[in-house]
Amino acid sequence: MRDILIGIDAGTSVIKSVAFDLSGRQIVFSAIPNSYESVGRTGVVQDLNKTWADAAKTLADLADKIDNLASRVAAISVTAQGDGTWLIDKHGEPVGKGWLWLDARAGETVDRLRGDSGDVARFAHTGSGLAACQMGSQLRWILDNEPAMLNGATTGFHCKDWLYFKLTGQRATDPSEANFTFGNFRTRQYSDEVIGFLGLEKQRYLLPEIVDGAVTRHPLSESAAALTGLLAGTPVVLGYVDVVCTSLGAGLYEPGTDTGCSIIGSTGMHMRLARDADDVILNPGLTGYTMCLPIPGAYAQMQSNMAATLNIDWILSVAGSVLKSVGVEKNKAELLGHVESWLAQSHDTSLLFHPYISEAGERGPFVDAAARASFVGLETGHGFADMVRAVFNGLAMASRDCYVEMGPLPSRVRLTGAPRAARRFGASSAVRSAAPSRPVSGKKRVPLERQ
Repeated sequence: MRDILIGIDAGTSVIKSVAFDLSGRQIVFSAIPNSYESVGRTGVVQDLNKTWADAAKTLADLADKIDNLASRVAAISVTAQGDGTWLIDKHGEPVGKGWLWLDARAGETVDRLRGDSGDVARFAHTGSGLAACQMGSQLRWILDNEPAMLNGATTGFHCKDWLYFKLTGQRATDPSEANFTFGNFRTRQYSDEVIGFLGLEKQRYLLPEIVDGAVTRHPLSESAAALTGLLAGTPVVLGYVDVVCTSLGAGLYEPGTDTGCSIIGSTGMHMRLARDADDVILNPGLTGYTMCLPIPGAYAQMQSNMAATLNIDWILSVAGSVLKSVGVEKNKAELLGHVESWLAQSHDTSLLFHPYISEAGERGPFVDAAARASFVGLETGHGFADMVRAVFNGLAMASRDCYVEMGPLPSRVRLTGAPRAARRFGASSAVRSAAPSRPVSGKKRVPLERQ
């Protein structure tokens, strides 16, 4: 009896496989911490073969937790962190390491392209602003600065595409990621105009077939079956990019409402539903993203601040370093346990924190690879608790800025992401204090719904 579905999600922090029953109830999961490395001051890369080995191990580990798993799996779906550039050769072997969305080497390239008058037409096709995290920008940087990096490359993947290739042998990408980088969101196909603007006409061979996992599947290969312990021929689906999958699970698609959805993870992703192509709002700043949903005609419009919980990780690391210097050891989980007490001790002041802690700068609602975090308004009366509060306030206000850029504020926002981060972010008095206290655009304060 095939009564189990498996979902794979290779995130920035964790690679995990989760087993569900056919009603969508989670049964068990297996997870392995992800690893990536820095290259110079702004480069961030990940080993392709290790990523696959870790993903395969999480699948194999599920078999230790569920009796007769292989014969019970009805289908497997895979998604992963978005953006980046993962190159392979004609034999399916990696060409170098995969560039992540955190990689900011293409920052100056993006500044130059955004200053070109042709970027307006490109934005009209993709509905998405240029950023250093995207494959198009990264390939343009490689061509201009290190063209030898492309030697031998025959296909350009994103993380989930690489895993799908290792699971099935198929070179493919999904409609959501293909279109917001290289395509036309209305047709859900690659756009010659966009590719031409990026100057990548001669590199079009790198772009794989666009496969819609909502209607297409491929069988698990013999080699992947041997490595994971699952049965060859098991249907495998290439999911849409992780933020699209998360938005659907969190309830963004609810026709008849104006519900928004925010993912508070390593990055902050803030979304509104566009019910058809005419409902897509293209802002004059040429920022944000428009991603196809696996629903005919529907789209998720997004604005994303580059660093969300990364800011919380940073302020906790500061606390941990200070405590360690006086002989007190605290891990991150223990430090998180102190957050509420720090917030309770903080003052209601005008101390501001700009949450641009990532070396990649900022991408929403403005694009600036050089943007950096800062405290503004520090006084002698401020203490560490006030700084913690300012970090949470800064994240809340950055989220609100992103929603304002997409049009009228939604009547409610559903909050999801890393469970602990979302719980802290949604429940803290810092968020409530940063929410608007008076009507904005005719609407009341935006309530948060934690998923």
